[in-house]
Amino acid sequence: MLIMCVALMFFSVTSNAQDTLALYNGAIPNSRQGHLSALPARMNPGLVYRVLKPQLEMYLPEKDKATGAAVIICPGGSYKVLTYQGEGVQTAKEFMKNGIAAFVLKYRLPDDSTMIDKKIGPLQDAQQAIKIVRENARKWGIDTDRVGLMGFSAGGHLASTAATHFRDPVIENHNKTNLRPDFLILVYPVISMQDSLTHRDSRTNLLGNNPSKSTIDLFSNELQVDRTTPPTYITHAGDDKLVDVDNSIVFYEKLRHNNVSAELFIYPKGGHGFVFGLPADDWMGPIYKWMQKSKWIK
Repeated sequence: MLIMCVALMFFSVTSNAQDTLALYNGAIPNSRQGHLSALPARMNPGLVYRVLKPQLEMYLPEKDKATGAAVIICPGGSYKVLTYQGEGVQTAKEFMKNGIAAFVLKYRLPDDSTMIDKKIGPLQDAQQAIKIVRENARKWGIDTDRVGLMGFSAGGHLASTAATHFRDPVIENHNKTNLRPDFLILVYPVISMQDSLTHRDSRTNLLGNNPSKSTIDLFSNELQVDRTTPPTYITHAGDDKLVDVDNSIVFYEKLRHNNVSAELFIYPKGGHGFVFGLPADDWMGPIYKWMQKSKWIK
């Protein structure tokens, strides 16, 4: 890996985004030249199908509304695509309206042809995103002790991985910047890679067709929880047929037994991706209340 430069290169903004910045200035770690698979003939404009240059899209609130809190958002998509607009951008705009700085992470999707080790590619990008936000917190009006990570579905697996594997950096971190999120928000998350619980497509896309037991256990984040895991808010639908709600329940139980502050909000109905069928205030309102109770929003 190359040394990450402190200076960041900013690019032209997209609609409603205040800035889009590259995660890495120079060569991207753990990458290699490979054969790129063909993109689908019909592409949904709200989805991202390929990420070769990971980025952060920034949404900073007006200074008079800023709370000092920040959330880095990991969209879902089975580690195959990113549900970038619906789960990423729209959520970031809602946070921004409520005085919370938001960053949508366009992380690399695991791919053996473009990565030396695809298992750690998304985690590298999540750790690098935390590093960038913390190292630039003062400039962006953010409190370095109130930087959280949010993930949807497979993005929830990525967020919970970053929250339970922070002691083992997979990026260069010469400044020894704290890579532990201060808090965690999980929305219908994939948590486990175990046969009985995992979302198979997410596991296959991240770990391959025949991962070893040790690899499955390492990326089963319910097994990685300890007393240092960040305080967590989790929401899921009980009738989710794609990602079993037991992912959230098991993670909550592990947090509880390790005396980690956690809140679990289960909708009886809604299925997977319920945020697309609810007004933002309905499903984000409880998140704001939890953030207020937990003093992440002052």
